[in-house]
Parts: sequence; structure tokens; C-alpha cells
Amino acid sequence: MSGPVTRFAPSPTGFLHIGGARTALFNWLFARRHGGRMLLRIEDTDRERSTDAAIREIIDGLSWLGLTWDGDVVYQFARADRHAEVAAELLAADKAYHCYATPEELVEMRETARAEGRPPRYDGRWRDASAAEVAAAQARGVKPVVRLKAPREGETVIEDAVQGRVTFPNKDLDDLVLLRSDGTPTYMLAVVVDDHDMGVTQIIRGDDHLTNAARQTHIYQAMGWDVPAMAHIPLIHGADGAKLSKRHGALGVDAYRAMGYLPEALRNYLVRLGWSQGDREFFTTGEMIEAFDLRQVHRSPARFDFAKLENMNGHYMRAADDAALTQALIDTLPYLAGRATMAAALDDAKRAQLLAAMPGLKARAKTLNELAEGAEFLFARRPLPMAPKAAELVAKGKAHLPALHARLAAAPEWSAAATEAAVRAEAEATGAKLGDLAQPLRAALTGKTTSPGIFDVLDVLGREESLARIGDCLDGAVA
Repeated sequence: MSGPVTRFAPSPTGFLHIGGARTALFNWLFARRHGGRMLLRIEDTDRERSTDAAIREIIDGLSWLGLTWDGDVVYQFARADRHAEVAAELLAADKAYHCYATPEELVEMRETARAEGRPPRYDGRWRDASAAEVAAAQARGVKPVVRLKAPREGETVIEDAVQGRVTFPNKDLDDLVLLRSDGTPTYMLAVVVDDHDMGVTQIIRGDDHLTNAARQTHIYQAMGWDVPAMAHIPLIHGADGAKLSKRHGALGVDAYRAMGYLPEALRNYLVRLGWSQGDREFFTTGEMIEAFDLRQVHRSPARFDFAKLENMNGHYMRAADDAALTQALIDTLPYLAGRATMAAALDDAKRAQLLAAMPGLKARAKTLNELAEGAEFLFARRPLPMAPKAAELVAKGKAHLPALHARLAAAPEWSAAATEAAVRAEAEATGAKLGDLAQPLRAALTGKTTSPGIFDVLDVLGREESLARIGDCLDGAVA
């Protein structure tokens, strides 16, 4: 496969949050749009905070979203020797140097700069140190870091596909550390070496990395490597415009699965966060790939809105094939809170009932959680547990339930149409309103005040179970 090479490079120090998922989606869409590849690199150089559990969650989250990467996963820590090799090349070419500044000296530099109204940064004092100064530092046992000799004059220009032309005066960018005093590579070095070695041609990441782009450009230039094209996308804010937090939706992708969102709906919502095609809201995956263009990514932060996500998810559920949505619910039950009993009860008969009930269930639900809640009546065991308001309806309708039970029992066949005819016949015979009969009947059959259409409920439950549930209410045998 030819074309551009993008990469998604999360740090496994926590879950795959929603901003990271959008970054992965944009990289994936760009690669697919242009016939290229998206690579996955796990940036696990922070050994104290990186965890295997986080790596599994990242990979599982990407897979659930349908964002498949090309080739094997690259683990950054495993490439530490290669990173150190590049640092050695830069030292040999006099494009990097050993810096013996102590932690105390670095603190003093920052404090002095602040006092003088300058940005706190390293002052370059070891850049051109004499052999005698180096020998004296070595004699004191100071372990040096390796710093890049960054350009001091002129400016570094980033031609960004989203931000436009961004200029950084080189006097504001100090000599960044390439290797720490223990010989381990820094993030800045590792990213550049890995992107080069992996053949990355297009970097798409959050605009909080924009300054990093300028500093990393210096490493590319020092090594004589081509600098990838850049696109820095704005971060996601909450609906109130504040920085995204957990209360806004800064959760892991696994949390969205547990809240009952469909991956295709979440993909569609994420692609619309900061990218648009006019007023168009809904895109199939193929349409996203065909339409995606970095030039249409907004420069201002996108706002995360749970209500819009929920509405979009409801749209996808209503449009879904009943069999596919039934399977999606079944597959998601293990991730939904409090649904272990429902998952355990899923035999072939329950699956068939669930599928039969799906048209009525999905019309009322916006998430798989709501879908599961609506389907509870299928899994309830007799005697049915009754919600307080449902119990009130049963009590008020007890005068009608015996006759309804008799008419339904006498129905020549069992279908939504046949049960509706029986209930309407009872309403006509007694002069009661249809709702006065349907409401206690719904409560008796489901233990709730809301459900799919009552005649669909009768049809799905079947004659034997329906009559038994009504009979329990007549006998007072309800939980």
C-alpha cells in the first residue's frame, strides 16, 4: 500500500480517553482517504506510570471503535538503544553536547529568568564549555545529560495543515535534552527517531504539541532527515467551553461502551468534533473516509456535548437492522452495569424473544443501556417485581383484569393483532377507554409503567407467559 503514513502514539499511563480516540480517528481517516497506512506506537518510556492494563485498554478501545492499524504495534521502550545511537551520532557530528549543569543550577537559571521577565529555560552555559571545565565537572562526579545544539538565530517555521503558518523565534527555544543523565532517551528524541524509522510522513496530533513540533524539527534538521507534514488539531472542551474534564466526558473509550453507545455512533460523533462538511451530521464509515480533509478541521476547540452524542446514538439504533442491533446488545451486556443476570439468561428462546421485541424496544431507546432496561420484562421471573407506580395501576385496574384474562385466554390465535382485538372487544363491551385497560395490563405484564406497545409485549411473551403474569396479579402473587 502506497500513500501517506500516519501514526497514533498514545502513552499507556491511563485509559484511551475521548480526545485520544478522536486523534486516532483523524489519523485513520487521513490514511484511508489517501490510500496510506496508520501505524500504532505505544509510547511506554515512562516505566513508572506505564502499565500493561493500560496497553490492553488502548488496543481494545481502538479495536472496538473499528480503528484498525497497519503492521505490528511498535513499543517505544524497546527501541531505547536506537534512540541512544542517534544521540551518539549527533554528539559525533558536534550537533549535540554533554551538559553538566546540576539540578541546583537549573533551578537557579529558571528563577533568574523569571526575575528578569524571561521565559524560564536552560541558558546554554555548557554548549561551548572548555575541556578544562568538562574535566572539572567530571572530577566532581557530575553525570551529564546530552543536549541538542539548537539554532540560536532566525526562526523555525511550521507549515501546519490546520493552524496555518506558525513561526517560532529560535531565541525562545533552548537546547533540549536528548539523553538523561542515566542514559535514557527523552520523549522528544524518541518521537523523532521513531517517526523517522517508521516512515511517518504526516503527523496529526493535539495542538498542545505545537511547540514540540518546532523543537522536534531541530532534531530532524540536525540529522538531515525530512520533516513530516504537520497537522495540530485543537483540543476538545466541554459544552460550557471550559477545558474538558470528567464531568464533561473526558472518560475512557471503555466507559462509553459501558454507557451503551454504539461504536459507529461514537465514531460519527467524534469525526464531527472539530471537522465539518457544512451542516451534514451523519456519515457512514465509507462516507467519512471519502470526505475527510484536514483543511476542513477547525482551529477553535470543539465542544463535547453528551446530549448530541446520545441523540446521534439513538439515530443509529433506530436505523440499525434488528438482528444486528440485537447482537450488538448481546455482545455489550457483559460491559453494562448490572446486566450479568440478563447475560446469563440468554438462551436461544430469549434471543428469539429479544429479536422479536427489538422494533418496539429500539424506538424508545437512545443507548444500549436503555435498550437493556426496556427488555427487562423479557427476563423477569414470576412473580414479577413491581415498580411502585406499576403496582398502583394494577390495583386500580383489578376490576378489568379478570375479564381481560378471560378474553385473552379465549383468543383463537396469539398475535399482536389478535390480542388487540380481544382487548378492544372488552373495552367496547364495558364502555371503558382503551387506556384504562392497557395501562394495568402493561403493569401486570412488565412490572413497569412504560414498555413497547402492549400488544407487541403480549405477542413476544406468548400466550402461556402472558396469561400467567396476569393471573399472578389476580392472585396477589407479585413481588
